[in-house]
This record gives sequence, C-alpha cells and structure tokens, in this order.
Amino acid sequence: MTAVPVHTTEPAPENIREMCSYAIDAWFDDISILTDEATLVQVMRDAAKAGGATVLDHTSAIFPNGAVTAVLLLAQSHLSVHTWPELGLANFDLLTCGRLHGELILEHLRTTLEPSRSNIVRTIRDVR
Repeated sequence: MTAVPVHTTEPAPENIREMCSYAIDAWFDDISILTDEATLVQVMRDAAKAGGATVLDHTSAIFPNGAVTAVLLLAQSHLSVHTWPELGLANFDLLTCGRLHGELILEHLRTTLEPSRSNIVRTIRDVR
C-alpha cells in the first residue's frame, strides 16, 4: 500500500472537522473485495465507528458484473462506496458534519482493505 498524503483545496482552518468531503480512490490487485458486499458494508461500519460516527442505516446494490454500491447513512452525513471490479477500483466518498474524525475513518478503510494504491482528496466545505 502506498501512503498518499491528504490534499486540500485550501488551507485547513482550526475547525477542520466541522464539514469536510473526502474522495478516496483505491485500487486492488485482489479484486475479490470489490464484489463482496457484506464485507464492504462491515468494513465501512467499523470505519465509521472508529471515527466516532453513528450509523443510522445502510442500503446497497449488487450489479450484474458483481460491482457493489453501498451507502451508510450517518447521523453526521454519509459514507459510500462504488466498485468497478473490471478496473480493480473502489471509490469511497465521505462527507463529515460535526465532530467526526474523518482521518480515522480513512485510515481504518486503508488498513483493513489494504489497497495496492490509493489517492485521497479532502475538500473543506464552506458552511458560511
């Protein structure tokens, strides 16, 4: 796994955890995780818990090629994944509202799923 620094679109203010959007692209050599809906949802639930999020509900869909789309509805916003087994790719999106530890959620996803490569972009959302 290659460690990739989190990039921001502007300097992070002191209250970075108030509202941030994270886009995570993760590539896998072993694509079996990309078609394993139950494991993906459990890893996402565990990651949300690691970051202090409250999971309210979840929904998911499995497509004819085995690709998975899953969304966790969080009290603090949402965490979703869309997989492309044919590309060896998973895209995770996390929107944090309130005092969530988005970085801990991302770290849990990366250490548990062990992608061969990943890229993370963090955007600070303007709430003014």
